[in-house]
Amino acid sequence: MATRQNAKLVTAVQEAAGQPLDQSLLLSLVGYNCRRAYLTIVPHFEERMKKFNLRAVDFSVLSLLNANPNITQKRLSKAVNVSPPNLAILLDKLEERGLLVRQRNPLDKRSQTLVLTPEGTRLCAKAEKTVSELELEATAMLTDAERAELVKLLQKIFLHDEDDAQA
Repeated sequence: MATRQNAKLVTAVQEAAGQPLDQSLLLSLVGYNCRRAYLTIVPHFEERMKKFNLRAVDFSVLSLLNANPNITQKRLSKAVNVSPPNLAILLDKLEERGLLVRQRNPLDKRSQTLVLTPEGTRLCAKAEKTVSELELEATAMLTDAERAELVKLLQKIFLHDEDDAQA
């Protein structure tokens, strides 16, 4: 009897191995699809950012400071979704590398504003160019219009959450 059941199991496993996986439920989920796309792009991002010694969060901080000089740590913390204590550690490391400086906020002496150094600005420009090229390569199967629509739709999800949090 056990041999017959084992033979049936072997046959079932062989049949299953030859069939494509049914991913229909997972592929219908926004989060799953976002995660799969993210996991496809991130290794390429990490590889290209090695030469700049930047992680994704470091890149985000530099890019935000490049576009928004003299913002406070509090605003930056909210923008990158990093807790103030963790952001302070990250900023210490970037400051030690000579990429940014903290300045006393003239409007509120209790806080500091952040600005990139000339070296930070140069590094950021190179990293931003590299990331822009990577994004185009990673989404080469999309038209420019499709890429823009994808970005717009994704932002609609997370910017909506930020609007709710600020309300």
